[in-house]
Amino acid sequence: MTSAAPSWVLHFDLDQFIAAVEILRRPELAGKPVIVGGRGDPTERAVVSTASYEARAFGVGSGMPLRIAARKIPDAVILPVDAEAYTAASEEVMETLRAQPGATVQVLGWDEAFIGIRTDDPETYAQQVRAAVLDRTGLHASIGIGDTLVRAKVATGFGKPRGVFRLTAANWLDVMGDRPTIDLWGVGTKVSKRLAGLGIGTVAELAVAPDAPLVAEFGPKMGPWYGSLGRGDGASVVDDTPWIARGRSRETTYQHDLTDRGEIEAAARELLGHALDDIAGEGRPVVGLGLKVRYAPFTTKTFTRKIAPTSDRGAVLAEAEALIAKIDPDRPVRLLGMRAEMAMPDDAREGHTPTRGGW
Repeated sequence: MTSAAPSWVLHFDLDQFIAAVEILRRPELAGKPVIVGGRGDPTERAVVSTASYEARAFGVGSGMPLRIAARKIPDAVILPVDAEAYTAASEEVMETLRAQPGATVQVLGWDEAFIGIRTDDPETYAQQVRAAVLDRTGLHASIGIGDTLVRAKVATGFGKPRGVFRLTAANWLDVMGDRPTIDLWGVGTKVSKRLAGLGIGTVAELAVAPDAPLVAEFGPKMGPWYGSLGRGDGASVVDDTPWIARGRSRETTYQHDLTDRGEIEAAARELLGHALDDIAGEGRPVVGLGLKVRYAPFTTKTFTRKIAPTSDRGAVLAEAEALIAKIDPDRPVRLLGMRAEMAMPDDAREGHTPTRGGW
C-alpha cells in the first residue's frame, strides 16, 4: 500500500452483532434460534433488539413484539438486552479497526463503521480486517467495498454473512438497477412510496430521473440528493471526526396501557425531562422536539416540532406542550417517547450521507 494506490471506502458490518455477543458468552447456543429483547420475558411488552440468523429464518426481526417472536418460535432462546456487554464488545472491535495499517475509521454505531484506505487490492485488505477482528473478538463481519460511502454501504448487504462484495460506478446499475428504490441506503417505506408516485420504482429509474419532479416533491436539497442516491454517488472520503449526537431521546413501553389523559401528559413530560438531563452538559441549545406515541394495539405515530434555539429548560418544556396536545385522548397508549434535538457545531453541512438518528 502506497499513497499512489487507489482510494477505497470499506463498510464494515458485524454479523448479527448482539446475538453473536450472546452466543460467545454461551457457546451452547450456537446454531439455535436466539432472540434478544427487553428483559427476556415474552409475557412483557418489549420488542426484539436482534435475532440470530436461525431465528430470522422463521421471520423474526428487529422491532417485532417479543410475544409475537415467541409465538413464531416456541423453542427459541430469549435473552435480555445487556447494553454494557455490547458496548464493551463494540469498543474492542473499533480499536481493532483503528489498528489496521493506513485505516481511517468512521464509527457509525455499535456494529458498523466506514474504513478509508489506499490499496491496490481492497478485497485482500478487507479479508485481513475481517480476520483481525475475528481473531481478537471472535466476532464475524461482512465488508462492502466501494468508491463512495453509499456504494460501500449498499455492497455490504451482498456480502452477508461473512463475505466481501464490491460496488463501484462500473457495476452499480448492473447490480442495483432493477432493484426497488427501498433497497437504497437512506430510502425508507414512505420515501419509496412518494417516489413511486412520481413513476420511479427502481434504482435505475431514480438514477436518470430529472431534478425538477424530485425538487417539487422533496425540496431543493433532498430532491437532487435522492437522485444522487440512485446513482450511488456522494462522499468518497471517510471522516474520522468523532461523532456528535444530534439529540437524545427517552422512551418507555408501558406494561399496562395508559388511558388517563393526565397520566399520559405527565409521562410525556417526565420522559422529556430525562432527555434534557441527558443533554444538560452538552452546552448546545435545543432546536427541535420529537414525540413518539404507540397506541394499543400497535399503531405508532411520530410528531416533530422546530423551536427557536434555547437552553432554557422551562422554555423547552413549554414548547413541548404543543406536541403533547397531539396525543389522541380517546386511544390507550402503550408507548411514549420524547426527543430533544440540539444545534450541531456545523448545521450548514450539505451533501451529507445518511446517518442514524431519531427513532
